[in-house]
Amino acid sequence: MRRLFYLVLLFVSASIYAQQYTIDESVSYYSTDDQQADDYLAERCVLDVYYPSQTSGFATIVWFHGGGLKAGNKEIPQALKDKGVAIVAVNYRLYPKVKAPQYIEDAAAAVAWVFNNIEEYGGDSSLIFVSGHSAGGYLASMLGLDKKWLAQHQVDANNIAGLIPFSGHAITHFTVREERGIEGYRAIVDELAPVYHVRADAPPLLLITGDRELELLGRYEENAYLMRMMKVVGHQQTRLLELDGYDHGMMEPAFPLLLKEVERIQKMKQDF
Repeated sequence: MRRLFYLVLLFVSASIYAQQYTIDESVSYYSTDDQQADDYLAERCVLDVYYPSQTSGFATIVWFHGGGLKAGNKEIPQALKDKGVAIVAVNYRLYPKVKAPQYIEDAAAAVAWVFNNIEEYGGDSSLIFVSGHSAGGYLASMLGLDKKWLAQHQVDANNIAGLIPFSGHAITHFTVREERGIEGYRAIVDELAPVYHVRADAPPLLLITGDRELELLGRYEENAYLMRMMKVVGHQQTRLLELDGYDHGMMEPAFPLLLKEVERIQKMKQDF
């Protein structure tokens, strides 16, 4: 019996890795009118869709790059390729050409685009996960916890299958504070802080950070506070993982944890 189990597992794994993948690059997630009205929006507000092209019903991970809301570009992380899921890598407008909350608005428009279009690629719109590193993790948390951003696109944030921010701010982002002339070490919690929007009915939330002694500007402690407050309000699926020995650039060991969380929630939905 055990031998049969391993043969089945081997067959499933081989099927996943034998799949062919296609990438649709630089797709605009705003309307033509919006693009024509704003050259910077037309340049930056695009995404890439990497997806298994010979199957359907797959999960999708929306991935927001880091860079402090000031830098960075969309990319399909190598560690997430060929894993049986679609990856949507998003560009968004950056400071100082725009200021808060425009990069949050861009992130919401991109996620709404995925909800409205992923089934055309063969994906399952009930299995859309939102993730990202650093500034990208902050954007993921803001969209999932403050429902108003996606509601502007007639999308319910509760329909996100899971939130998996990597080392994202839980308080107000330091670039938002910089816009206001506030030093990065001065903590602010207001409507642009994910922790301001804790709620019991949010999607499953897996917070991943680097080592608390090596992380950037108390990032572990912010996430630990967010975890605690989510539990205080009654959220049943918040977890925090600290990657000992890794600093803020903790993505490589976190990618397998992201995929494992996608698999866990996907199985939970199937069993339900």
